[in-house]
Amino acid sequence: MWVYILVGFLCLLAGTALGFFIARKYMMDYLKKNPPINENMLRVMLMQMGQKPSQKKINQMMKALQNHMNKQN
Repeated sequence: MWVYILVGFLCLLAGTALGFFIARKYMMDYLKKNPPINENMLRVMLMQMGQKPSQKKINQMMKALQNHMNKQN
């Protein structure tokens, strides 16, 4: 009887851990393919902060965001 309970608990624990890591991997891949911030959003944010967005500044910010996402993996 105790063996069945222990096996059930271990399977539940392993399934939870496996599901967490699969979901995390899926979300990281999704965010890499579809970044939440694009150039137009950066341009609008800079304009709202009162700055004139140059293409050079936008490219630098996009590069920094991509480097940050790559470091997290």
